[in-house]
Amino acid sequence: MQESVMRIRRDRDGDVLVLTLDYPARRNALAMPLRRELEEALEEAAESGVRAVVLTGAEGHFCSGGDISGMDVRGLLEGRERMRRTHRLVRLMAFGGMPLVAAVEGWCVGAGLSLACLCDTVIAGEDARLAAGFGKIGLMADLGLAFTLPQRVGVAKARQLLLYHRQLSAAEALAIDLVDEVVPTGQALTVALERARFLAEQAPAPLALTRQMLAQGLHEALEMERHFQAALFATADFREGRQAFLEKRPPRFSGG
Repeated sequence: MQESVMRIRRDRDGDVLVLTLDYPARRNALAMPLRRELEEALEEAAESGVRAVVLTGAEGHFCSGGDISGMDVRGLLEGRERMRRTHRLVRLMAFGGMPLVAAVEGWCVGAGLSLACLCDTVIAGEDARLAAGFGKIGLMADLGLAFTLPQRVGVAKARQLLLYHRQLSAAEALAIDLVDEVVPTGQALTVALERARFLAEQAPAPLALTRQMLAQGLHEALEMERHFQAALFATADFREGRQAFLEKRPPRFSGG
């Protein structure tokens, strides 16, 4: 059987680099190998003179979340190590010198929403569907989402999105500033490239320092997230949530 494609595609457009999550078998779910490859791509971009990055997904979807089939986390220490590795990517996106523009089509859920909220600008196609949804598998929001989501939509709206798993259309997301612009389906990448080219023409130092100022407080939030999410990976409710997802049935949480 042919192995499913799982890669980060890299396409250079002058001073702009387009990074495409390409894992169509899972609607570009952010599996750990993809996280590591995305981190490597961003590090190499910073060293090669790239001035702005567009992040998008292949085959009509941005990112369907974490790869739940690969979340076979055994115990607290393994959970903490998983979060430590993931947070290298989060810090690189949030504190790196290159501005990031997200081009979102289709599903943008869970870890996908976290990635989008780490970007400076989010362009969404009309078909985009956005949600948090971590609680459905017995976890809390991660990749910094509990910090970045309130920055975008305010604490009250972030609370509702994180607690109730509500799925938003692109128009609903625009109305609460979860995305910055809605464009016709299939045009998100084109418009995102326009925004990224503008950013690439600006003086890089003020952009980098502004991004770092706006991310103040994220380090502390990630440290708390690392402890909390690692503990949740070790719970019976996470094991039940993961199994229920794989079996396509509602979870039966016990509080354990």
